[in-house]
Amino acid sequence: MSTSGFRTTRSRSTCAPEPRPSVTPERRPGGAGAGVSSHAMAPDAAHGTGPASPAGAIVTASTRLAEVPSVPGIVLYQADEPFAVWERTETAAGRDGLPPPFWAFAWAGGQALARYLLDHPALVAGCRVLDVAAGSGLLAVVAARSGAAQVTAVDVDELAIAAIAANAAANGVEVTPVLADLLAGPVPAADVLLCGDAFYEKDLAERMLAFLERARARGTRVLAGDPGRAFLPAGRLTPLASYEIPVTRALEGMTVKRATVYEVPGSP
Repeated sequence: MSTSGFRTTRSRSTCAPEPRPSVTPERRPGGAGAGVSSHAMAPDAAHGTGPASPAGAIVTASTRLAEVPSVPGIVLYQADEPFAVWERTETAAGRDGLPPPFWAFAWAGGQALARYLLDHPALVAGCRVLDVAAGSGLLAVVAARSGAAQVTAVDVDELAIAAIAANAAANGVEVTPVLADLLAGPVPAADVLLCGDAFYEKDLAERMLAFLERARARGTRVLAGDPGRAFLPAGRLTPLASYEIPVTRALEGMTVKRATVYEVPGSP
């Protein structure tokens, strides 16, 4: 894999050795802006999120455990192409109209940021890390593997929450999956916020950028990975490094896609 660096990262973690508790949900989302409170949601079968839960069974039955091409040592429950897995999940769930199974793929932007974290583990070591629009939970898993003190992965899709729990278990790391839409609400307490491949739709891109910039304004370090999606706000981001990511034709229409790791600039 080739990579080009744009700037040098900090060599040591700046996070406190005894981090404070990270985000936990106030309620499941009925719409945008779900809040947070002090009540934790355990990622286990009793709450419908663990690998042994009904949702977890759908995830594991609809995909296969495979290595992530650009992220050595990490495995995820993945599908080979999008439409077949979508049909399989709807059949297993016994209902139509499920959200697209974004959780079943290691998207190029997420892979680039995940690899960057593996190459620079001090960015998250000892930190409270929040992975927003987490999908498969790849970034959360890598943050935990890189020594983060606490890792929370948030998504609005119940099957994504199950996939995050299954993928964390498969990699032997601890991640707290949270079903919530945080984008219109207050920014949860975190030292580092991660966002992979979330600028593919106009409305989502605008809401995500506003959320990321609010997080940066309150002092959180914000990192994003993106392969140049249609609504990437490149002019509002600082590039750090680029990677050539192996992808599939079924997903991207090509076999290699260049993805860049960005930081949201500014200071609180």
